[in-house]
Amino acid sequence: MDTFIKKIITSQLIIYILRCVIGFLIGYEIMTAYPEHDLFWVLLSIILVISPEGKDSRRLTNDRVKSNLIGSMVGLCCVFINHEPTISLITVGIVATCIICYVLKVMNMARVAIVALLIVLLQPHLSNIELTPIFRAGTVVLGCFIGFSITLFSSIIIRKLKKHYKITES
Repeated sequence: MDTFIKKIITSQLIIYILRCVIGFLIGYEIMTAYPEHDLFWVLLSIILVISPEGKDSRRLTNDRVKSNLIGSMVGLCCVFINHEPTISLITVGIVATCIICYVLKVMNMARVAIVALLIVLLQPHLSNIELTPIFRAGTVVLGCFIGFSITLFSSIIIRKLKKHYKITES
């Protein structure tokens, strides 16, 4: 049993799969519990934020959360400029998102930020057009929080297990 546990806690693949499955199950449960709301974006954001275990796991997850927030906030700003985003406004949003990611030193996660921007701006609105972009940004933030929590808590458990089994970080 000890050998089995050691293999699990030292395998980036198994840890990543477990995190993704846990994230999917949580996101799917939220999505199906409230079918009247467009909560697919919670699920998508959870998966976008989760990182495989490794020495940079927390930093990567943190950067993904920041980039999701950047994209969501730029998307909201675009909506406040024009409720029906045009191609030119979306293009400006992409440029602004990339610049903000660069300034905040999360350029490696700019694609995640752009996805968040597009979630807020392009997905067809199913409800009140005025509130939908704000609601979408909120669902992205909720997904980021859940994904970050999964990575954080699993890292703590893995670290304790590695300490218990005297496994050193490589």
